Amino acid sequence: MKKTGLILIGLLGFQLTLLSQKFAFVDTDYVLKNIPSYEAAQGQLNQLSKQWQQEIESIYQEVADLYKQFQEESVFLSGEMRTKKENAIIEKEKQAKMLQQKYFGQDGDLTKRQEALIQPIQEQITAVLREIAREEQLNAIFDKSGLLYLDPKFDKSNQVLERLGFKK
Repeated sequence: MKKTGLILIGLLGFQLTLLSQKFAFVDTDYVLKNIPSYEAAQGQLNQLSKQWQQEIESIYQEVADLYKQFQEESVFLSGEMRTKKENAIIEKEKQAKMLQQKYFGQDGDLTKRQEALIQPIQEQITAVLREIAREEQLNAIFDKSGLLYLDPKFDKSNQVLERLGFKK
């Protein structure tokens, strides 16, 4: 009985704490989709990604062609020539993997381009959110993406867009 009473008192205290907090929500996906420079940056990144992917696929196709040719000719090749062709195939495959890492790796060119193009936009949004939080004395602003339900009166997405100079 005592445990149940303590749990109820704890829950009541937690609810009272939540009621005293002021918070709002923002849909960052919605905000970003309504900023033309973000859409342009995404288009540029997608184009670059496709270009690089085609370049890598082209090299892998060369590897496949070299391997097929090797299989057809291997019976007629001397041991030295066989080794030489095998090494050429392995080197070509390494080249493709290195290029893939260079473009798409954790610290690759695509990540660097994303940071250069997208980060300034995200910093603007963060600055506006800080302003809104200060002006409206909000304790927290949450992103809407992880919520199951949101009362629209707490959604500040359109306010963020307006302060950034964009119409909804």
